[in-house]
Amino acid sequence: MSHAYDDREATTETSHPWAGRPDGTLILSRRHVCELLSLDESIDAVEEGFRKQSAAGAIPPGVLSAPASGGAFHVKAAGLQLAHPYFAAKLNGNFYDNSRRYGLPRIQGLIILCSAESGYPLAVMDSTEITEVRTAAATAVAAKHLARQDASVVTVCGCGLQGRVQLRALSRVRGIKKVFAVDLRQQVAEKYADELSASLGVEVTPTQDLHASCRASDVCVTCTPSQRPMVETGDLSPGVFLAAVGADSEEKQELSSALLAQSKLVVDHLQQCAEIGELHHAIAEGLMTCSDVHSDLEAVIAGHRPGRVSDDEVIVFDSTGVAHQDVACASLVFEKAVQQNIGIQLNLLHKRL
Repeated sequence: MSHAYDDREATTETSHPWAGRPDGTLILSRRHVCELLSLDESIDAVEEGFRKQSAAGAIPPGVLSAPASGGAFHVKAAGLQLAHPYFAAKLNGNFYDNSRRYGLPRIQGLIILCSAESGYPLAVMDSTEITEVRTAAATAVAAKHLARQDASVVTVCGCGLQGRVQLRALSRVRGIKKVFAVDLRQQVAEKYADELSASLGVEVTPTQDLHASCRASDVCVTCTPSQRPMVETGDLSPGVFLAAVGADSEEKQELSSALLAQSKLVVDHLQQCAEIGELHHAIAEGLMTCSDVHSDLEAVIAGHRPGRVSDDEVIVFDSTGVAHQDVACASLVFEKAVQQNIGIQLNLLHKRL
């Protein structure tokens, strides 16, 4: 018989979560995920996920997009051999006008975490927090390996929730002293500057001049839903590291293809970036091929390909968001939830006799 337990109620009926036949599926809300997943842990988990992206036991990532009225649905799935073999599938709905129409977040969704040995659904959890944190964690991991060691001036273009966690993540890997906050909505940039300067103890200046702020920065991050290039050739100074985070579907683009072609390009996953990332546009315009990509981040982390080799080279990270990052963070949340007896366990697969 299926059973449930409240947020912190221990149970003696639950079998080991990685046993061949678990007793049920763990249900975890966004509050649970926020409580269990710290930014520092996410950065470590995402780096490990990159390291094992093509290792034995890894299941290649898959992406499915389905347009809908006023938005779209996106499915990302992959598997990793971590402490145990895991597979995760994430379904996110992205509806642009949710806040005004329904008072709901723009992005909502769920992650189903399964055993990659038996297929059993180990957990169902909110995906919103994991998506936000793992995306910023990927930027931090890339900056750790690709930005100059003395990088201290940052431009963040897009001052929403993702822009906030991007800056917090970058502050974990580089000594940030000055930040330019760029947003089309000046009041949003001003609020961002007030909040982040207070919480991080750095100078954050709101501005709408993206080109000037990029030229004055060591690290740039674009995290917008833009469908046309915002950063062009000539906007970046020698030695800059730029993480393009917004392009996670075919229609999105933040960087000019000419800029991409002139830079040292590192991708989070070559095939995925060629299909939906900034690289996709450069290929479509005939300015690049996959062979022009310097490396994927996995190879840089593993030491198979060099990262930054001089203080003057411009390095761009094409970040489309690989499902392996979701697996790494969701499995961490699941394991901690089991250890701390957090969540509600249901036998969703029980067959009524």
